[in-house]
Amino acid sequence: MAATRPLNILITGGARGIGRGLLRHFIRSGNSVLILDSNKDELEHVKSIAPTWPSNKSSAWHALHCDLSDRELIKGAVQDAKRIFDGKLDVLINNAIPTPHVWSEGRAMEDDSEDIMDEWDLKVAVGLTAPFMLSRLCVPMLRASDPPGCIINVSSTRAYQAEPDHESYSAVKAGILGLTQSMAVSLGHRHKIRVNAIIPGWINVENEKKAADDAGSKWENGLSSEDMEWHPAGRVGQVDDIAKAVEYLISAKFSTGQEIVVDGGVTRKMVYPE
Repeated sequence: MAATRPLNILITGGARGIGRGLLRHFIRSGNSVLILDSNKDELEHVKSIAPTWPSNKSSAWHALHCDLSDRELIKGAVQDAKRIFDGKLDVLINNAIPTPHVWSEGRAMEDDSEDIMDEWDLKVAVGLTAPFMLSRLCVPMLRASDPPGCIINVSSTRAYQAEPDHESYSAVKAGILGLTQSMAVSLGHRHKIRVNAIIPGWINVENEKKAADDAGSKWENGLSSEDMEWHPAGRVGQVDDIAKAVEYLISAKFSTGQEIVVDGGVTRKMVYPE
């Protein structure tokens, strides 16, 4: 990081996947990080392994359980963040999204079960409503930082080019781009708070979870040479690719309302199952 002081960073969905990778990256570079996650097993696992990660002497980290579909719990988490960060927040990363990205149990959007609507509601609540609510509630902390803090929303290339049965995921990830544009204007003019989005392509995070740690899995496990060759960049994406984009957006003081695509190329071509 090019920062002259440790940053206070709040990451949602930080117990696995991209969020966990960002937690590791930013405590390694000496920052104070708070993660929120609804998965208790993954959260407890992160608490057990994070002390083994390389870190800077100025690093500090905190992990809190929070169901981001519950608005009252979001309010409580913001109060916890205010206490932990002494009222100042440099970076809010809205990363959380419920998994799986497709409809569960092999359903399609034309399924007549009400269960599919429950899944829709959950993805919208966690992936779109929670980022809006967290962002607005964190404004006082973001304003209190010097310079004012920034917000980074994690979208997906699936916002532009979906695959079958990604309706809720794609809709939410497209919605977060619209939210980014609107908040960049509102919060920029009034508070000098910058808001940007990262659009990841295929970022392999199968190694960023408890089951993979228990099995001793490495990043490349499960990836074929064909997976790599599909990408003009020569490989599938890694969490560090996203971390570098986040670092850029933190330091890019003239960038707001922007969308940074982190994609090796293959996800620009839709691949349907036979």
